[in-house]
Amino acid sequence: MKTQLLITLALSLGLLSACAEMNPHPMDMSQAVQSASSKADHEALAKHYEEAANEMQVKVDEHKKLLSQYESKSYLYGRQAEDLKAHCLKLIDVYEKAVKENLEMAKMHRQI
Repeated sequence: MKTQLLITLALSLGLLSACAEMNPHPMDMSQAVQSASSKADHEALAKHYEEAANEMQVKVDEHKKLLSQYESKSYLYGRQAEDLKAHCLKLIDVYEKAVKENLEMAKMHRQI
């Protein structure tokens, strides 16, 4: 019973931290994009978008590990196993799209 409670608690904390609101754009991106006029400005924006993409890729990798855990040991999670798997799959999809979009923005700013 204690083991199951500890696993549930650890899982809950992991999910909460994984779902915590992130600010992938700490700077005012609208202002930065509008005021970008030099090659250096666009290079800085491209670098920013690539860093954001790298952060999102780390999240993708983390959730793929969690998904693997849920799939291989679903018996530990009981009825919640399917919900946890679906949640991970959705987050993986969202983060992969964010990676793609950020890389596309970086590419666009490098071309300018």
